Amino acid sequence: MNRYAVIGAGPSGLAAARALTRRGIGIDGYEASSGVGGLWDIDNPRSTMYESAHLISSRTTTEFSEFPMRSTVDYPGHRVLRQYFDDYAEHFGLTELFRFETTVIRLEPRDGGWDLTSAGPSGEETRWYAGVVLANGTLAEPNIPPFAGSFTGELMHTSSYRSPAPLAGKRVLLIGAGNSGCDIAVDAVHHAASVDMSVRRGYYFVPRYLFGRPSDTLNQGRPLPARIKQAVDSRVLKAFTGDPVRFGFPKPDYRIYEAHPIVNTMVLNHLGQGDLRIRPDVDRFDGSTVRFRDGTADDYDLVLLATGYTLDYRFVDRRHLQWQGAAPRLFLNMFPSSFNGLYVMGMIEASGIGWQGRYEQADLLATYLDAVDNDAASAARFRDRVTTKPWPDVTGGYQYLGLARMAYYVNKDAYRAAVRREREALESPVPHGRG
Repeated sequence: MNRYAVIGAGPSGLAAARALTRRGIGIDGYEASSGVGGLWDIDNPRSTMYESAHLISSRTTTEFSEFPMRSTVDYPGHRVLRQYFDDYAEHFGLTELFRFETTVIRLEPRDGGWDLTSAGPSGEETRWYAGVVLANGTLAEPNIPPFAGSFTGELMHTSSYRSPAPLAGKRVLLIGAGNSGCDIAVDAVHHAASVDMSVRRGYYFVPRYLFGRPSDTLNQGRPLPARIKQAVDSRVLKAFTGDPVRFGFPKPDYRIYEAHPIVNTMVLNHLGQGDLRIRPDVDRFDGSTVRFRDGTADDYDLVLLATGYTLDYRFVDRRHLQWQGAAPRLFLNMFPSSFNGLYVMGMIEASGIGWQGRYEQADLLATYLDAVDNDAASAARFRDRVTTKPWPDVTGGYQYLGLARMAYYVNKDAYRAAVRREREALESPVPHGRG
């Protein structure tokens, strides 16, 4: 029986461990931190969590279906979620499968499998596995864009931000306005001397509650076609949040859901109260002065980069993951078409896909690996389908922005449907037709 390694004990790694062991597939887990939870463990050295962080999707659309949260809070904070992952791992017997405080240094192909070299409490060690599941997360390696000139004040990325205390009394410029950037802006207005946000493009702001319910729990039945949903939701948002342009944001040059929306309307409240300002894109740094593209300038003590993250699988050569541009090119964001024994979990970004969507992804992998051991014909059909047939469209009809951070973005409904079809085909005794 083949044995596999799982790298990472965050949500995707735990989902992979659960799905594989549920089918009797043997695994060894590797986690650099001292426990499970991944980025949701604020004490994890690789975590990019901050004290005020909460879910931006609601509890019921995010949790694992077979293990509901004990909390009844709609949008729990990171400490509640850290405990949730502890409980999940203990309940399904996953904790003892992981080697904690153990970092994977490199992966090298050998004899149809992989040599995994790790460094842990007992030193460096190399073990061979039939395959390796890469589930070490997508939000750990900060993206630091280049800027003209140099800044003589303090420059930091939001990955290093934990609490607003270091902002106290300072003139702060946030560059970027994603969900983390907006969260931190709301933190900062209560502590900093001033807060500005530099943005390049417009955004859509989704309130956490609509009609008294978490907004992502509405319309959970049959998904609407992309253009209809965009038209309907744009009108609803205009009624509830107004036009962000009046607060200083540029007008979006794309339709709603073609980039990840901002689930934070408190930042609009603070803009309306004059607690912070929107500034254009940065032109260059000039000592303590930041010069903007519209010719204006201001002095700052601290520049905080809310510029996102880059994918980080540094322990394996990129050619083994068939990288194209900003991300590996994988079938359903999971399988290299070479079927070389590497599998990626969690390399999906989608509004509302939740951890259950990641578990379904892991269950497809487990179904395939089970077939490798017990149903060679089904496994071969799956490989043939990946290498010879068109790959499913998982955009759901949305025209996503051509940004690096959107390189592995999917539509949750289209993606989950495609994963389900592939799993059912693997489990079927005869090949399914493809529509």
